[in-house]
Amino acid sequence: MKTGFPPISNINAKILILGSMPGEESLQKQQYYAHPRNAFWYIMSNLFNFDSKINYLAKTQALIDNKTAIWDVLQFCDRKGSLDSAICNTSIIVNDFQTFLLDHQHIKHIYFNGIKAEQEYKKRVLPNLIEVKSKEYILLPSTSPAMAKLTKEDKLAKWQIIAID
Repeated sequence: MKTGFPPISNINAKILILGSMPGEESLQKQQYYAHPRNAFWYIMSNLFNFDSKINYLAKTQALIDNKTAIWDVLQFCDRKGSLDSAICNTSIIVNDFQTFLLDHQHIKHIYFNGIKAEQEYKKRVLPNLIEVKSKEYILLPSTSPAMAKLTKEDKLAKWQIIAID
């Protein structure tokens, strides 16, 4: 079983970016989006104007300073390798979004980093949320290197919508 990470957030977050489950390199390094070819930190550094080469703690602080939280839909799953397509659907346990969203009342926009995150959230999380203010949900292309049909510059162009919020 793979185990995800706690969220990176604070109470003032207005934006939540959701992935599915950290890949193997991220799990080994205990850092979100640790694969060097993942475009996530390239995109965030461009959107929020920080140096993508700063250390991980500084990167996560830059997100917090920009009222942006990151987390994954899945808390646990069985998966060989890093691909979302390798996740065993019967093994999925999702994170506690009920508590998270009640504790983060300012979140108005939830962005999905790829299709799997959106599918699992809408299937396993959204139907079970109680008394949580309505949110805007937007699917963005995965920042993963497995999403090879788009360059990191193409991905950045699609992710620019976050900077508008």
